[in-house]
Amino acid sequence: MTQNAGWGSTGAPGPGGPAGPGGAPHWGGWAPPPPPQPGTVPLKPLGLGDVVSATFATLGRHWKQLAGVMLAVLGLCLLVMGLLAGVAVAAVYDHIEPVFDPPYGQDPAAEHLTPIIVAGVTLFVLLFAVGLLSMAVVTAACPAVLQQAVLGRPTTFRATWRTALRRTPSVLGTLVLTGLIAGAPVLAAMAVWIPVMVVSVSGDDPSPAALVLLPVLLLPAAAVSVWLGTRLSLAPAVAVMENAGPGTALRRSAALVKGDWWRIFGITLVGSMIAMSIAYMIQMPFQLIGTFGMIPIMAETGEVAEGSGPPTGMIVALAFAFLCIMVGGGVSQMFQIGYTQLFSNLLYVDQRIRRENLAQAILAELAAPAPAAGPVPTPANPPATSPANPPATPPATPPATPPADTLAHTLTDSDAPTVAHPDRPEPRPGSRPEPGTEPEPETEPDTLPDRPKDD
Repeated sequence: MTQNAGWGSTGAPGPGGPAGPGGAPHWGGWAPPPPPQPGTVPLKPLGLGDVVSATFATLGRHWKQLAGVMLAVLGLCLLVMGLLAGVAVAAVYDHIEPVFDPPYGQDPAAEHLTPIIVAGVTLFVLLFAVGLLSMAVVTAACPAVLQQAVLGRPTTFRATWRTALRRTPSVLGTLVLTGLIAGAPVLAAMAVWIPVMVVSVSGDDPSPAALVLLPVLLLPAAAVSVWLGTRLSLAPAVAVMENAGPGTALRRSAALVKGDWWRIFGITLVGSMIAMSIAYMIQMPFQLIGTFGMIPIMAETGEVAEGSGPPTGMIVALAFAFLCIMVGGGVSQMFQIGYTQLFSNLLYVDQRIRRENLAQAILAELAAPAPAAGPVPTPANPPATSPANPPATPPATPPATPPADTLAHTLTDSDAPTVAHPDRPEPRPGSRPEPGTEPEPETEPDTLPDRPKDD
């Protein structure tokens, strides 16, 4: 689906109003026809139950593509983060021991402490940037999958990966701008409170008024941040499904949410609670398995002699518990991110259906005929024409013509039968056959009465 077909254009209201044609009365009462549903989402204004069920249906049908993209992003992210951490440690390796294990009674020297601080800050910024980029790729993959799920078309990991990478810069821009805009009120409140707190503490008589001022500033700032975040929550879906830039996506999101803020906020809150609850249920078995697996080993630690190292079984149990917790946390995070993003993207589809009649545009796109295969190729050296197919001046009003392949066959077939010779056509008077195509001489049939023959 492109911007000019279905997603990027609004459809005209169908007959019977924006909701489409009404149903016909039946014996025993009136029942409206079910809404069309070519994919996992019914093409009608979606309620809370429709959004929840459609999210689960999309996850159930396309979980392989989403899981593949998430695992690929996670693997690349961990690899890059590990390399960055290794480079940072190697760069300040000579300063680590003087800082973390200085001589007794001495503070670390500035010449050793400064490189550690610079390397730590730089590493934190780079790791944050890599994590944000990874989140942008995953966020772009969810609308790409939903776009095909609404149409009922299959998709592959390669197609989803390419679409996600292509739209990652725009999605990254929307995430950064949304974070800055929505977080600006909280940052402004903290910028006011921190100097007041510093002045209050540095005085001779510290006043508790600075502590009371913090919630007074943060509560309204947090409310404004939530309001802004909800208005801009549909921007990633716009960036992917409409091929829009960051600024356009933010404006489109604000326009789609306008007038329905409370509804979108409430549904988004319910979706987040559902995602967190199921993610916790997914993670709990892994934590229980890892914890109970460590109990027998931990019971034997009291019998270990003093001065001896930890037993091998204990190390294995700790590694097993750590692995279970990591796997459970990773699976739960993948589900929570995928479900939350698809839930938010479905709200975008719902708003487009309610306000811009997206359902009719999608049905029109599905009903559009496939593009033609192209003109029928003609032979490089067409054979000579026959009397059955003489060149003629086209009439003023051309009659209905047969298909191109039939028409081409009729005009180029030199062996078509004629009235004079049903078995083979005669050469046209005044025309010379091409070299190598001269017909064999033929004796005309004797149609005169019998004549007497000479002895």
